[in-house]
Amino acid sequence: MREKIKMSDKKRAAYRTGIVVFLVVAALTAVEFYLASISGAIAVLFFIALIKAALIVRYFMHVNRLWTDEGHE
Repeated sequence: MREKIKMSDKKRAAYRTGIVVFLVVAALTAVEFYLASISGAIAVLFFIALIKAALIVRYFMHVNRLWTDEGHE
């Protein structure tokens, strides 16, 4: 009989966070595309790009770990 592999709660939360961030970035990209096609409001497009970059840096590049003690998560 095969054993079911259970994800730890920490991994499950990280996976869920990754999916949510991916969906938010995808939605923001769709908004950017729509805004660029109807108006081309450069300031708004730049602001949305900054939000997307901040999300990617925060959640996928783990920059927050630079300011935390190692071993304490």
